[in-house]
Amino acid sequence: MKSCEAPYTLLGFLLQKDQPGSRTCSVEEGFHFFRDYAIRVINILLWVSLILVTGLLLRKVTRLLRLWEKGRKIPGPPCPSFYGHVKLFSGGKSGETLTDFLSKSHEQYGSIVRLWLGPTQLLVSVKDPSIIKEVLVKAEDRLPLTGRVFRLAFGYSNLFVPSFEKVRKRRESLAIQLNGRLIERANAISSKVVDFVMQKIDPVMSKGILDCRSVSQHMAFSILGATLLGDGFLSWSNATVYEELLMMIAKDASLWASYKVPPFWKRGFWRYQILCKRLKCLTQDFIRHCRQNYKLFSLMDRNSHGATATVGRDTAFGVFCTGLDMEDESLLDEFNGHNDAKEEPCGNIMGVMFHGCLTTAGLISDILTRLVMHPELQEKIYSEIVMVKKRSPKSELEDVYKMYFLLATVYESARLLPAGPLLKRCSLKHDLNLQEGIAIPAGAIMVVPVQLVQMDGSNWGSDANQFNPYRFLSKAEQGSDSVPLSSFAGVEEKLNAANSPFVLNDPNANSAFLPFGSGTRACVGQKIAILGIMMLFASLLEQYEIKLQPGSENDAEPMMKNCVLPLLPSPKIIFVRRND
Repeated sequence: MKSCEAPYTLLGFLLQKDQPGSRTCSVEEGFHFFRDYAIRVINILLWVSLILVTGLLLRKVTRLLRLWEKGRKIPGPPCPSFYGHVKLFSGGKSGETLTDFLSKSHEQYGSIVRLWLGPTQLLVSVKDPSIIKEVLVKAEDRLPLTGRVFRLAFGYSNLFVPSFEKVRKRRESLAIQLNGRLIERANAISSKVVDFVMQKIDPVMSKGILDCRSVSQHMAFSILGATLLGDGFLSWSNATVYEELLMMIAKDASLWASYKVPPFWKRGFWRYQILCKRLKCLTQDFIRHCRQNYKLFSLMDRNSHGATATVGRDTAFGVFCTGLDMEDESLLDEFNGHNDAKEEPCGNIMGVMFHGCLTTAGLISDILTRLVMHPELQEKIYSEIVMVKKRSPKSELEDVYKMYFLLATVYESARLLPAGPLLKRCSLKHDLNLQEGIAIPAGAIMVVPVQLVQMDGSNWGSDANQFNPYRFLSKAEQGSDSVPLSSFAGVEEKLNAANSPFVLNDPNANSAFLPFGSGTRACVGQKIAILGIMMLFASLLEQYEIKLQPGSENDAEPMMKNCVLPLLPSPKIIFVRRND
């Protein structure tokens, strides 16, 4: 009787499987062979996985130790616990904000201060303007949360990503368009925007419930939408719905983006996604509507004049929606994601509207509040507008540049009300070696406390916490340089007595002027935002006088907090048409 003595190998198994009397033994041996083979393969995979996981963990631990070592060398308050300094300024009994805590820390530890937001997150605050400029040039990246906010709301976009290398090309293209033809368009449609907004707020104003915040939101949305998408945006039937959706999404965008894993188990998240989808559909419908109307307009123009439609007239549909055979069409394709299959249609347009509306509305609201609180300032601006209009009745862009006092008022409002309390930057891959001899490790959050910098007396004088547009003006003297004006009171009388005109100072010459950021990631829409708001107020103040709502004189006035007007209370206002 044969025994199972064949070698325990795959070759032995194959040689024995056809021999008589060995079939039962071969089946048993084959079963054991494949079982042992599977065990060996699984063990190898487990060992490889263990080695890889161990390597990744060691790499993270090494980075963490390196972060702790380099962060320890940066001056700052001692860490009170394993969780860092967060409890000292968030929900604590002291009621301090991060800005308040940074103010005290900078006074004690100098221009560069580090805080720990947790065991793995280092925050470095920089206050000195010369070092700020260096940081904002070298630190080109943004925190990943910024990209998640836009991606969750509007889809994948190369305009709002952390890596500067990925966003560089789009930023350059956007800056060219925003600082070119769109500025001319904003000048042409400013009066139309004023008429559109006044028609919308007249019913609310008659009830006495109109406040600066709601007016500023309507103005910002209208001027930005009409500038980017053309004046056809003002006659769009869904414009009001679009504005409401945009504001609702803006309210919850950061909340849902703060989750590392999308919270599919929350009803609020799905309601938010439904709002985002509705906004995308409305954007696509409007773009389609603009294309169809432009084709119809071009056909009618060819039939009546026998020539191609002229680009640039008031009936054109903006930089995103103009002629299909013109250079603007390539920009429309680029912003709609046609150059990148990953990008979702219209995501870039919605992202620009989302970001631009929030910042522009805040600045307009602040200017409206200042004009109501300082009637003499409003009259001064109105006199300047009338004087410029008398010299040149036509509304030209060059005339707007001559309204120095209005422009200085916009600059001063932007100084006192930046888009946010902090400028955030990050270097995702490389350490930053600053001129102070301090090395900031890669991945650390670098912030600039804009409110502190722009309200610092060493940068702006002893009246840095006061509203003073004259700080951006000088009086011209023949044969000598312009003389800066630093005091609000009495300056106008002196200038009139000397018969000296204003000379506008470049605000960017002061490295502490940071309402729009600075460096490689500075706001590409700074120029069009400033000029667009100027043109809007030039048209508004030429036709209307802004006053407090009768009966609201005794209401609580906005008070300065951290040298900035708070959002509440927002004064109730009315617009009175001028008779002259």
